[in-house]
Amino acid sequence: MDNGASSYRRFLEGDDRGLADLIEEYRMPLQMFLYSLTGNNETAEDAAIETFVKLATKKPKYNGKASFKTWLFGIGRNIAVDILRKAKRHYTENLEDAENTAVDTEHSPEEMYIKEERSCQLLVSMKKLKSEYYSVLWLRYFENLQVKEIAAVMRKSEGNIKVLLGRAREALKVQLGKDGFEYEN
Repeated sequence: MDNGASSYRRFLEGDDRGLADLIEEYRMPLQMFLYSLTGNNETAEDAAIETFVKLATKKPKYNGKASFKTWLFGIGRNIAVDILRKAKRHYTENLEDAENTAVDTEHSPEEMYIKEERSCQLLVSMKKLKSEYYSVLWLRYFENLQVKEIAAVMRKSEGNIKVLLGRAREALKVQLGKDGFEYEN
């Protein structure tokens, strides 16, 4: 699958499995990104669902100027902002109930446990940052988007994203120190 574009094209041509493939591939990453904007799992889930409903009903045109993932996350971001605007308040919730569903077969159970604990500790520390810092770090390091793609999703210039990434990294380093994060050699 070429980053979702072919599945969306199949859906537009009448193959409902194309939309199912998109949902399967992008639901969780989109929901986690939207969580970084909304601070609430339920709101993030609602926005993710609305994003896929919009794809299914309004069938917006994907022009290929950005990656499909960037385009989809941009739609999701707009929907989340609309939801927050309508609700007129910003919810907060801990990341502690976020689960890592990936299975690692190359490491011992002890190594996997330590890795998962460190990831949880990292996410908890990230959540203490400004939401803009959390979002840019999430998109860069968990979604592996490039600066140009992050700029498109967050509606900022590439220069602003580079500065924001630098500040977010520094803020995360300070927060990790406050939270007692121990660095490996």
